[in-house]
Amino acid sequence: MTKIVFSEQQLKKIAINEKSDPIEFNEDTIRALFGHEAAEDENLIRLKAYYVKTDIYKSLKSQIPLFILVGHKGIGKSALLNILHAEDKESGNIPIIIQPDDIINLDISNTNFLQKIREWKDGIAGIILEKLILSINDSISEKILSDISWINRFGSLVFSILGKKLSDLQKEHIKLNAATFASLFKDSLFKERQVTVYLDDLDRGWKNSTNDIDSLSAMLNAIRDLSRNTYNLRFRVALRSDVYYAVRTSDETTDKIDSSVIWQRWSNHEILVMLIKRIETYFGRLVNEEFLLKSSQHEIQEYLHSVFEPRFCGHGHWDNAPMYRVLMSLIRKRPRDLIKLCTLSARKAYINHHSCIKTNDLESIFNKYSNDRLTDTSNEYKSELPKIQELLLKMKPSQKELLQGRPCLFTRAQILEKLDNIISMSHFTFKDGKQATAHNLLTFLFKINFLTARKDDTSGIQRIYYDENQYISSEFADFGFSFEIHPSYRWALQPGNINDLFKQIQLTD
Repeated sequence: MTKIVFSEQQLKKIAINEKSDPIEFNEDTIRALFGHEAAEDENLIRLKAYYVKTDIYKSLKSQIPLFILVGHKGIGKSALLNILHAEDKESGNIPIIIQPDDIINLDISNTNFLQKIREWKDGIAGIILEKLILSINDSISEKILSDISWINRFGSLVFSILGKKLSDLQKEHIKLNAATFASLFKDSLFKERQVTVYLDDLDRGWKNSTNDIDSLSAMLNAIRDLSRNTYNLRFRVALRSDVYYAVRTSDETTDKIDSSVIWQRWSNHEILVMLIKRIETYFGRLVNEEFLLKSSQHEIQEYLHSVFEPRFCGHGHWDNAPMYRVLMSLIRKRPRDLIKLCTLSARKAYINHHSCIKTNDLESIFNKYSNDRLTDTSNEYKSELPKIQELLLKMKPSQKELLQGRPCLFTRAQILEKLDNIISMSHFTFKDGKQATAHNLLTFLFKINFLTARKDDTSGIQRIYYDENQYISSEFADFGFSFEIHPSYRWALQPGNINDLFKQIQLTD
């Protein structure tokens, strides 16, 4: 059969011109189209179909022994680890996932920090070996004949080092010290099959207590030691940004892991491409990821038209704006934000009997979307600043700011003055006991993406996030940026001025 090869432009033309049946946005359709907001609950085949592989994916795919993936909640850390785990398995390697339930019985109560590290190393070593043996059991039960030779040799290796057969180890809890564990991986057996350990969701139930910080810091030190001393073994760890900051600023030993930290980041363009891939793969159409990434957002906006009406029929800055600009302006560079926005508006389209998502479907859910973002942010960061919700709500525009016509947009001096006024009326203390000042609250609000830095020039509006340049909020230097409350929070902060928001919020270019 002759293979048909399409050019990039032909692929685009096929996708845009191919007719789709009208969509009924019931719950099954919405989930199949936009996906699940929690990657661990997403269908793996579907996830692999629409996932966009950025440079961060390529870095974690490398042979570097240790990477710690850091990012905000909802930015896609678990999704990336799930993709890597699946690809490891498909390539014949051995992926191992360690989650909170696996470490619940580890005794890490020792108050001596060095002892905590040793307990973590020995405990993780035992868990890895147990899961390695479990993966072998799965291969045997699935009768994967190509694995039999490797399994037999692994059994011989284990017996020579531990003096026990695999069948015996399957029946007991494995206690192992890290040195003995490392000796297993020196064998050439593990050059044939790479073992990668994925540690995800270990910050579940995080309270930012001294014990939480010490325990996690000891774990990171233990993993660093294991990755350095154990040949042919890789670790990939996912941590929320607030958790990483807490550990990094509390324990000087964690400066040694800085070189292993990778920040999970997305550009708005990459997130738009992922949405397009979700739509195109849902309809079973060909999609060229490389072409989409190289094209401008304006050039690829037509891909959205089978699900969204082309332009936002609103007013103010939003009047007749391309729909992609509206969507990209309301997300905090987090894929989960876009999934929530699309899901809520699709449900409203279903109620309104629309076969595509229209302006009034979106407009009617902005208030809920905004309130949910404020609630999620409060829940995510209250372990760092217990009274965060009060602070966020007091950032609402004053009457004076509303009369000036540009509320929620401040010069550096104006935002510091506003925060000083808020502090004068309330008492804010960070969980570590540090008293709130206007400067450290500015940095905190910038860090959690409540505020973005902004500079207007001849090329348009430049918006910068904390993860892109954390020194913009420094109290020791002024880089000429203003600060703006992210549009995703504005409906929650201005419930009485909904119509004015479209005149006040300028869309992302």
